[in-house]
Amino acid sequence: MSFYSIAPFIEKFYPQYYSIETYPKKQCVTIHKVKEEWGILSNFGRTPIVINGVEFKSAEQLFQMMKFKDKDVLLDIYGAGNPKMKAKKWERAYRRSDWGQMIVDAIKFCLQCKYDQNADFREKLKDTGNRYIVEDQTTFRKKYADTWGVKLVDDKYVGPNLQGRLLMELRDNGKLTYSLPDDALDFVNLLK
Repeated sequence: MSFYSIAPFIEKFYPQYYSIETYPKKQCVTIHKVKEEWGILSNFGRTPIVINGVEFKSAEQLFQMMKFKDKDVLLDIYGAGNPKMKAKKWERAYRRSDWGQMIVDAIKFCLQCKYDQNADFREKLKDTGNRYIVEDQTTFRKKYADTWGVKLVDDKYVGPNLQGRLLMELRDNGKLTYSLPDDALDFVNLLK
């Protein structure tokens, strides 16, 4: 298993999300690229989030930064064009030791902030109606979808689809329940 694989964390700390789901293609809203119709639903969608006076350009940037406590690492990721790839560079040496225990709560926090602070995101999420939301990873090189998404198999999307499941939960309830460590957002003060 790769150091970067999050499936073992999900299985151990969030077993309620550890499953393979199947969705009929015709009943799905697909997230693939930011510039496509449903792109604002992506964590990479340019929907600024402000936490304690610090602006993050996307939920993805905020999520990636939650992995770290080191100021130099945080500043490097904050200024990066692609925060996910920049974070990957630093993860082996600097990732929080408790990251696996908080990963789903961290993404829930990011999605909730995005929902609370961005009317366009809320509207687009509402526009999905009662359709399934899936993160389409069909064109990814991996044989199977990773924890966040699905791949198209015949006329069905198949995969864990954690991203889509959390978005549907947010759409249907207007709220995601999460619990973060007390120091989860301490890094924000280092950016001021």
